[in-house]
Amino acid sequence: MKEKTCKVCRTKFIPLKPLQSVCGLRCAQSYAWRVKTKTEAAQAKAERKEIRAKRESIKTRSQWIREAQVAFNSYIRARDYGKKCICCGKPLESGDVGGKFDCGHYRSVGSAPHLRFNESNAHGQRKQCNRYGAGRAVDYRIGLVARIGIEAVESLESDNEQRKWKIEELKEIISTYRAKTKELRNGD
Repeated sequence: MKEKTCKVCRTKFIPLKPLQSVCGLRCAQSYAWRVKTKTEAAQAKAERKEIRAKRESIKTRSQWIREAQVAFNSYIRARDYGKKCICCGKPLESGDVGGKFDCGHYRSVGSAPHLRFNESNAHGQRKQCNRYGAGRAVDYRIGLVARIGIEAVESLESDNEQRKWKIEELKEIISTYRAKTKELRNGD
C-alpha cells in the first residue's frame, strides 16, 4: 500500500487497512476524541441556533422595539463620540460601565415615539444633562439649531404623524444600526 501521513502526529506510515488515517492506537484515540469534540460542538451550535430562532419567534413587538432602541442608541453614541454635548457644550467622553453620555432625544420617546429612530432627533448628551437635568430641552434646542439648522428643528417640532412599527421594520432597523455602529467603530 501507499505511504500516508498520520492525521494526528503527522508522521509517515504504511496503512494496514485501506481507510486507515492514523498510525497507531494513541493517535487513533486522539483522533476519535477530536472528532467527537467537533461533532458535539457542531450539535451544540445547532441547538443554540434553534433556541435563538424559537426565542425570536415568541418575542413581542415591544421587545423588538426595545432591542431596536438599544441598537439605535448605540449608533448615536458611536456617531457622536468625541463631539460636544448638544446641551452644555462639554466634551462627550467614554467612561465606566454605560459610558458618561447617553443618546438624548430632543422630542422624548415618550411624547413622540414616532421619532425614536430619527437621527436628527437624537444626539450625544451627557448623563448630567439628559437624566439629571430633565433633558434640558431649551439648551438642547439651542444646540440642535446650531447643529442641524432652524428649518430641521421646526420640522421635528411639527412632525406629529403617528407610526406603528412592524416587526419586520424593527428587524431591519436593528440590522441597519448594528452595521452602521460596527462600521463607525472599525473605521476609527
